[in-house]
Amino acid sequence: MTIDDVARAAGVSRQTVSRALNDKGEIDASTKQRVLDTAHELGYRPSRFARGLVRQDSISVGLMIPDLLNPFFTEVAAAALEAARKRGWHVVVYDTGDRVEEERGTLEVIASQVDAVVGYLSLPEDEIDKLIRGLPAVLIDREHRAERYNAIRIDGEAGVHAAIRHLADAGHHRIAMLDHAARSEPSIRHHWFATAMAACGLEPVAVSRADQSLEGGEHALRELLAEHPDVTAVFTFNDIIAIGALRAARRLGRRVPRDLAVIGFDGLQLGTLVEPALTTVALDTRELGALTIEQAGRLLARSGPLSHDEAAVKAELRLRESA
Repeated sequence: MTIDDVARAAGVSRQTVSRALNDKGEIDASTKQRVLDTAHELGYRPSRFARGLVRQDSISVGLMIPDLLNPFFTEVAAAALEAARKRGWHVVVYDTGDRVEEERGTLEVIASQVDAVVGYLSLPEDEIDKLIRGLPAVLIDREHRAERYNAIRIDGEAGVHAAIRHLADAGHHRIAMLDHAARSEPSIRHHWFATAMAACGLEPVAVSRADQSLEGGEHALRELLAEHPDVTAVFTFNDIIAIGALRAARRLGRRVPRDLAVIGFDGLQLGTLVEPALTTVALDTRELGALTIEQAGRLLARSGPLSHDEAAVKAELRLRESA
């Protein structure tokens, strides 16, 4: 989409479009609004290259991360920075604190400052579209997306099925899950867990919610075991929650894995440092970060997205000592 396309659709000259987009005062308010509305409808965003503001070898990417205190997101960000550095790109990392209002405010600020937005976005797609005004975007780990965005898909279904099968084969039939507390609906990982349990002929004892922190995992497991003391195994939304659950189990006198098996999801390096070492459904964070930058590059070069399978990062069961 070019400035000439906007001019034709709005029925004005190219110069009028330029004045409207650059907030010049030489045109009346109604014409300016018509041009802005047309540009938005067409998905046009003025190119920073065309305006001579940057060189083509100094692309800037805004990386949206929900929680940099979570080591998983720190690993993804580090991998994306490494991949961008190899291209000579600049990456600005924004921590939204997993809050919608912070995400909205960040997008409003950076839309005119970067060449592409990548990362974890939770806002509805129509609102994202309004905020970034045609800016190339790559969404990570988002199940539903419009065709105008590229995406990196997290494929953990087979890994979760392997984890539940491992627990069932070890004799566990009273299995529960600690899901993400901040989500209004059950996560896709909960869906994988439920289908894996059904495939093993089992019913989940319970699916509880946990904050994404060590304290959240510890508190959630204490509440779960208080209500369901016969639970013998727990699958968690991520490794941070799982490590908190390990701490709670130890303080409650539950031996892991003899009394309680614990399996996380993410594959953090931190999981190898706890005692016992955490069994997890592991993702390759280096691959995830690199794919994110590659997808952004394809959008900027207008070469089209990767295929459905190429743009997926698969998670695999990594057996250690906690299950």
